[in-house]
Amino acid sequence: MARGHAGLPRAERRVFKKSELLAALRAVDADAGSTARVLALENEFRRRVQIHVDSLPAEDAKFEKFNTSPFVLMIHCMINGYSRISQIESDILPAKQFSSMETSAGRMVEAVALPAYGWEVVLSEMHSANSALDGKQLSGDTLRLATLKSGPRCLNDEMSENLADSIISRYRAWATDAGVRKIDFTYGVLYGTPKISNKKDWHILRNIGEKMPAGSMTVTPDGRWDCAFTRDGIEVKVAVRIGLDWWVHLGGSICLTEICAAMIRACVRPGDADPTTQTYAISDLAQIVSTAGVLSDFNVAVLQRSQLAWLFFLARHFCDTLEEA
Repeated sequence: MARGHAGLPRAERRVFKKSELLAALRAVDADAGSTARVLALENEFRRRVQIHVDSLPAEDAKFEKFNTSPFVLMIHCMINGYSRISQIESDILPAKQFSSMETSAGRMVEAVALPAYGWEVVLSEMHSANSALDGKQLSGDTLRLATLKSGPRCLNDEMSENLADSIISRYRAWATDAGVRKIDFTYGVLYGTPKISNKKDWHILRNIGEKMPAGSMTVTPDGRWDCAFTRDGIEVKVAVRIGLDWWVHLGGSICLTEICAAMIRACVRPGDADPTTQTYAISDLAQIVSTAGVLSDFNVAVLQRSQLAWLFFLARHFCDTLEEA
């Protein structure tokens, strides 16, 4: 067991290989249905990203729109050795834009991806039975539900307990509304790995195990990322699915590749890539985005060769190690 709370599972390092990423890209390219889905995702991502970009603070916005911590600005000045206001001004706008995008990018990705894979976006209202839900899908005799977070460190202790309480208090209503006796609930995270999670996600499962009446738990969360209970004749499975696990759950083994390809097509203009001699400030970035190992005859229509470095760049956000082969 890992250090920390008793029962917390050990999070193994998730390793991606560039050769496997390229093989997955070939599979997308060779499948007409998969390629069509990438193109549809690309169009909708581009449309929604443009709407969001139009709402960001513009260069001619008033100073009060930026609302950046003055202390952070001063620290940034010291780090960079600034002496002129114009130097810090050039950094304020992109910093504010990054902050604004982080809060909404997750919702945008959810709204585009869920319907593409047969799920319904849940427009939940506060204090309603669906306030804990972002997506749902009726699959046979099982209602699949999901609440989604944009990153692996979004939860705190209070939020973990509140989410456990929501599942325990609302599973009957969810099952009744859908006319089913089986629920498959996912706490999903759009990127990251169990290794870099702050583990507050696992405490949702622990809280469920501690709060459910004795004898209800059919699978305890000790040493694992899921649990299950049966109550009132309703079977409820709850799982934490971070990054790759969530995308596989949503759309199968090739889903993450489709999402990455669509995002690259929507957001990265085809053109010249960095030269192989490019140096980066981030010490391991050159290894991450290197395409030196890509065979000269590798060719797919879904991405241009200059965009393959972006595929590796995106993929690194879903693993702990990105290997060459």
